[in-house]
Amino acid sequence: MSEVYVTGIDVGSTYTKCIIVDENSQVIGRGLVKSAYRFAKAIEESYAQSLSDANLQREQVCYVAATGYGRFMVPFRDIQLTELTCHAWAAHHLFSSTRVILDIGGQDIKAIKIDANGKVRAFRLNDKCAAGTGAFLERIARYLDKTTDDIARMAQAAHQPVPISSTCAVFAESEVINQLSTGVSAEDIMAGAILSLAQRAVNLMRPVGLEPDHTLTGGMTKNAFMIRSLEKELEGNLNIPPDGLGHLSGALGAALMGLRRLKKLHEENERN
Repeated sequence: MSEVYVTGIDVGSTYTKCIIVDENSQVIGRGLVKSAYRFAKAIEESYAQSLSDANLQREQVCYVAATGYGRFMVPFRDIQLTELTCHAWAAHHLFSSTRVILDIGGQDIKAIKIDANGKVRAFRLNDKCAAGTGAFLERIARYLDKTTDDIARMAQAAHQPVPISSTCAVFAESEVINQLSTGVSAEDIMAGAILSLAQRAVNLMRPVGLEPDHTLTGGMTKNAFMIRSLEKELEGNLNIPPDGLGHLSGALGAALMGLRRLKKLHEENERN
């Protein structure tokens, strides 16, 4: 096979991500757009970004694999895949020694255990309350009149982080209000919220087993304070995808699995 290009699209509740790989599994294009509940527009914009980045025309793409919250909303998909499978395959591709994956998303947290071949063996999800997801930090940031881009910077500037103990998002916001009224800084509150989220995330990982290596995927791979907090809870290092691929892991996994599927179809056609 030559000049084969496969696209993976991860339609998340917060961001829509797109990756294009060539026949050698090399990333040649990427796109990232806020979903903002305008999924159809976000899908097209993210795809257009990745095509431009790869210097490709749409008709040059051979296969499209979709995953994520809105994967069924990609009308031009050839296959749809679960997020668990895609994150597992991306982590296995980047770090073959990975055995447990933690993905902190806007709507849920996933703890995924895989074997030496990248196959999912066990998983746990936390999607019952925003206090256990990345959306929790976004809500706190908005209340503090900040944006999601400010979260990592604020945490880094903290002096005495104050943990947010409530496991309900509504009660947690009340806790934030109380902390502010006693003079606690916004930076210390944000850092405390991250520490609390890290503790909940690692607690979710424990039932699937904390067998190393551990790999972090999702947007939190860009937050150094979160990474340090998780590593402290795990008492060990986390693998962090390079070159910003952590946030795009779902799309990367979809593209890689799409390429694998396309090669199998090609082999079957040759045999017939």
